[in-house]
Amino acid sequence: MTHRVTLLPGDGIGPEVAEAMKQCVAATGVAIEWDEQPVGEFAIKKYGTPLPDHVLEAIRKSKVAIKGPIVTPIGKGFRSVNVALRQALDLFACVRPCRSFEGAKSFKGVDLVIFRENTEDLYAGIEFEKGSPEVAQVIELCNKLQPRKIKDDAAVSIKPISVSASRRIVKFAFEYALKHGRKKVTAVHKANIMKFSDGLFLRTAGEVAKEYEGRVAFEDVIVDNCCMQLVQRPQNFDVLVLPNLYGDIISDLCAGLIGGLGLAPGANIGDGIALFEPVHGSAPKYTGLNKVNPAATILSASLMLDYLGETKAAQRLEQAVRDVIKEGKAVTYDLKADRNDPTAVGTREMAEAVCSLLRGKRPA
Repeated sequence: MTHRVTLLPGDGIGPEVAEAMKQCVAATGVAIEWDEQPVGEFAIKKYGTPLPDHVLEAIRKSKVAIKGPIVTPIGKGFRSVNVALRQALDLFACVRPCRSFEGAKSFKGVDLVIFRENTEDLYAGIEFEKGSPEVAQVIELCNKLQPRKIKDDAAVSIKPISVSASRRIVKFAFEYALKHGRKKVTAVHKANIMKFSDGLFLRTAGEVAKEYEGRVAFEDVIVDNCCMQLVQRPQNFDVLVLPNLYGDIISDLCAGLIGGLGLAPGANIGDGIALFEPVHGSAPKYTGLNKVNPAATILSASLMLDYLGETKAAQRLEQAVRDVIKEGKAVTYDLKADRNDPTAVGTREMAEAVCSLLRGKRPA
């Protein structure tokens, strides 16, 4: 069977890690018909926008997409293409597995999955710029409605948290736990301070948890305490479910536990549509240098193959990546004990080592 997949190579190092991923997927023997679509800086040059409408339509048609990293300007310029994709396609569940890698600078025994709500919270992008007429109206209204006053020179962001969005991400996490034999779901929040928004998320999570009582355990933890516990005792966690902002931050922390962002894959899943991507950014300073670790993008492809029903191929691909990292020879500089190790290989060479294992050969 041939699967049609929309490929968004991204920008910066994106095209390099995307090409490495394509080679490894081909080595599994799974037939993919790639529909390549430019986004980010390449799309701006060609279409005048980082995310053209026809790209969204291509993903809606294929139902499955995988992307390389895309640059997000800091404090100015266009908004995040990553966030725009998730919102436009209603990819409400961001799924980020974190499992220790033998051979990497990794905590032992880490094996957890993060479920991040993708559509709400501060990442909804409801912002009002300092000094604008709109922010003046928002500040005036807020100052009338509650005693704590917002300063006139403030910018304002709105943090929406709904019952419906909270319920579906928590239910998604519990269903995953059941399907994959996971024992516990932990809701992460700051409901001790944000009693209405995070409080709503926590109350909704508790209501959903009752539907799984006796099958999957449930607990909750305050986000700052969660960070400390993850660093001290990551083995105590199994499945984490979080609002958008905390999910982003915690997933990066967990990536650090298993060896870095170069080993962190991700999936964004909605009703009938899925988009897979590495967690790391576009690292434009390394563009064209054949230097960066392609593992996160290759592992994201493993998640994609599993989603497509190619479970055995997905498992073989993940294991090949793990075996290359364990051996420690054909790996990029970030996976060496000394980052200046002259034996470190490039992006292409590490991908070729993975392909060799998939074809039943030892890497050269």
